[in-house]
Amino acid sequence: MSGIFYSLVKIVVKAGLYGYHRKIKITGLENIPKDVPVMFLPNHQSALIDVLLIATDCNRKPYFLTRSDVFKGKFLKRVFSYFQMLPIYRMRDGRNTLANNDAIFNSCAQILSRGDALLLFPEANHSLKRSVRPLSKGFTRILIRTFEMYPELDVQLIPVGLNYKHAAHFPDEVAIHYGAPISAKRFYDSKDLSKTSLDIKGKVSERLKKLTVHISNEQQYDMILNRLIVENVDFLNPTSVNEKIKSYTHEKAILSDNSISSEQHLNTINWLFTVLNFPIVFSWRTWLKPKVPEDEFMGTFRFAFAIVTYPIYLTFLLLILSLSFSVYIAFIVISALTLVNVGLVKYGFSR
Repeated sequence: MSGIFYSLVKIVVKAGLYGYHRKIKITGLENIPKDVPVMFLPNHQSALIDVLLIATDCNRKPYFLTRSDVFKGKFLKRVFSYFQMLPIYRMRDGRNTLANNDAIFNSCAQILSRGDALLLFPEANHSLKRSVRPLSKGFTRILIRTFEMYPELDVQLIPVGLNYKHAAHFPDEVAIHYGAPISAKRFYDSKDLSKTSLDIKGKVSERLKKLTVHISNEQQYDMILNRLIVENVDFLNPTSVNEKIKSYTHEKAILSDNSISSEQHLNTINWLFTVLNFPIVFSWRTWLKPKVPEDEFMGTFRFAFAIVTYPIYLTFLLLILSLSFSVYIAFIVISALTLVNVGLVKYGFSR
């Protein structure tokens, strides 16, 4: 029964993600091995949205390492445990909590020993910047612990490139590129664990920089990004964008620091969407959106708000229309409204 509930939640979330995004492009699923231990290692840009996009389409049922401060109260702990989420403790949680990670690392090793999958973000933080940040040693510590506990085991590392057109905007487009597996055991040297960690981090970072758009020049980051936007590059295709970035290397003199406005002005289509969904849009803009702490959380908050409030909104309309007219008319109107909304998200909004 519990497995059925998990599958049902996964279907609902997946439908919500595909309804929320204009486009979701996935490549490299054939690179994900089955029935062997796997560690998914994506870049991190859009908070919980990153997790959901991978979890619903990776063809595995991964465990997740999640910041420990969300595990508050017995109910939330039970919910997160059901969905295979494990707490990871950071310095900001208090130095005395870091000792708890030892047990978590052992649990991760046991998970991998069963041939299951683990998902964690090697950058250990999130940012909307289009560059791969230095990788933390946390995931390599888990790998080393795994090899110490299970010497004959190998773990396949799957680098995952998440590429958003504009993660803070709605509707957005995203491409998820799964890279070829990397044998972690190949880099393991029990006599030199520091080199083991550095080599694994270096290899994963190298792959991630090919699977996602990577602007390495921090001094000219804004100018390079602005030029990419002006040239209307396809951020869903990191290979072509990274080649274009390389071509800028010898053209520094023509880079401009003119700022590119990311503001999206409503056109007729945007206005129509607002009218059709006024209670939801109004509540989002006036109540929840101002409370979003960072742009990196914008997509997560917006998606969570929509997936909760939209069914309530449709149910309320269904009841009102059924009482005012008939159930038949109510279902026709609700179906038409849903189809129109999907059409507006997929094809109507200004790009």
